[in-house]
Amino acid sequence: MCCKVIFFYCCRFDGLDAMAEHEEFLPHKTGGKKEIHFTDFEGKTSFGMSIFNLSNAIMGSGILGLAFAMSNTGIILFLVLLVFIAILSAYSIHLLLRSAGVVGIRAYEQLGNRAFGPPGKMLAACVITVHNIGAMSSYLFIIKSELPLVIQAFLDKENTGEWFLNGNYLIIIVSAFIILPLALMKQLGYLGYTSGFSLSCMVFFLISVIYKKFNISCPLEDLHHNDSSIAAHHMFTINSQVCNVNSSTAYTVPILAFAFVCHPEVLPIYTELRDATKKRMQSVANISILAMFVMYLLTALFGYLTFYGAVESELLHTYSRVGSGDVLILCVRLAVLVAVTLTVPVVLFPIRRALLQILFPDKPFHWVRHIAIAFCLVFIVNLLVIFVPSIRDIFGIIGATSAPSLIFILPGIFYIRIVPEEQEPLLSRPKIQATCFAALGFIFMVMSLSFIITDWVTGESRSGGGH
Repeated sequence: MCCKVIFFYCCRFDGLDAMAEHEEFLPHKTGGKKEIHFTDFEGKTSFGMSIFNLSNAIMGSGILGLAFAMSNTGIILFLVLLVFIAILSAYSIHLLLRSAGVVGIRAYEQLGNRAFGPPGKMLAACVITVHNIGAMSSYLFIIKSELPLVIQAFLDKENTGEWFLNGNYLIIIVSAFIILPLALMKQLGYLGYTSGFSLSCMVFFLISVIYKKFNISCPLEDLHHNDSSIAAHHMFTINSQVCNVNSSTAYTVPILAFAFVCHPEVLPIYTELRDATKKRMQSVANISILAMFVMYLLTALFGYLTFYGAVESELLHTYSRVGSGDVLILCVRLAVLVAVTLTVPVVLFPIRRALLQILFPDKPFHWVRHIAIAFCLVFIVNLLVIFVPSIRDIFGIIGATSAPSLIFILPGIFYIRIVPEEQEPLLSRPKIQATCFAALGFIFMVMSLSFIITDWVTGESRSGGGH
């Protein structure tokens, strides 16, 4: 059903889109060859590799917090919210691709420039930069916290302060020898193989979560110390499987919205897609969102059904409470580390593109700029992760502002401004839908910021994972 609804929303304007693409994306006749532009060059990335790249862009550290989110909503409400966010994400990508098809532009920042001039271009570039720096930081924080534990388990020794068990040193090493070399590749399409391997690691994580559901008999018997608390827990379990609302439930929508953010990567992947058309790229997006929908749902469901109310905001920490020496969990930690490490370069590409659009909009590709921007970004994110002891509040602000902007607000307002009124009047149904879509983003933003401010004022801890 979810798949059908997603395709319904994304394929309504295919006839009009095909006309727009025919008018705007036809090669300019210059001696019989297609004129190559910075934002519109001949793509060489296959359909399958594009799916791997976009799926990897969607998949993030937020998957570790989805079981916790389900514990704060119940299975039914979580499923409704997940379907809702997945459909809206697919519709949002449809608006982006529709706008790009009308004007012949495949760069997010240039869409902002076409819609609102230089301020729109600057706004889009800044939102992408802030969001993706936050995402990169979250991945490096996972490396900083989990890699020392993995090395410690392999060496079977206590952490007595050795440098190779220091997370700060380890993220510098990983950044220098793995992340930076991958980030120096010229085109995003080349990362399709690493994206595929990264997704394989997360599939292994999912399989392990499902296996542990049937392997762990009842960990809550160790976590609850008397029969009455166990009985109360089982009563809680029956009720919360249907619907559960508590003080942390309001965080679920921002968590899920953040988990589906891939919009900065959509247009770069579209640019590099072989035989690129709006319909072909929409298929890439639909398949990627549907695949991540299934992975998110299964991970949340089996993680929640393993621990119920005892699940922590970071799922792997919950498994550590019932078996710190578990070899399978150790392998899962390693797989998650590999996955997030290989995702960082994919997230870095849109930031570099945004900076190039701001600082060097009319300059051709140059290796010195390409390498310098990548090095500076990796360096800045490393400093952020090393010197900021707790980045939870920073992530909260980023998630509450950039995620609604990228999913709802910017695609909606770009669509309204870019699609000519001759094709779709301002009061036409598509533009009214886009207006409501952007308004929904503003509502989400205000709600999220309100909850974060309330959390700061009350001093309560309500974390639930990031992207």
